[in-house]
Amino acid sequence: MQEKPQLLVHHKGDNVGVVVIEGLTSSTNMLCVTTEDNSQFELVSKNDVPIGHKIALQDFAEGDTVMKYGQDIGKIVKAVGKGEHVHTHNLKTKRW
Repeated sequence: MQEKPQLLVHHKGDNVGVVVIEGLTSSTNMLCVTTEDNSQFELVSKNDVPIGHKIALQDFAEGDTVMKYGQDIGKIVKAVGKGEHVHTHNLKTKRW
């Protein structure tokens, strides 16, 4: 496993992580760190994902809730597989 993480998860209850490197490509075996307890795990990216964007830590069905920072940040509007890019094309706020 490499030294520097490519994905950060802020809270143990989160179901997405944030890409923290430039140029993350599909099929990368990422080192993931949960900042709440400094635990580590690996996950394979299924897409090229820009820095600052999210990756699913689980499979999501339409209507599922996305958790980040231990908070509900929205709902899935198109199914997403574990390791796939989560962004405005498949995640929407519940506010409107």
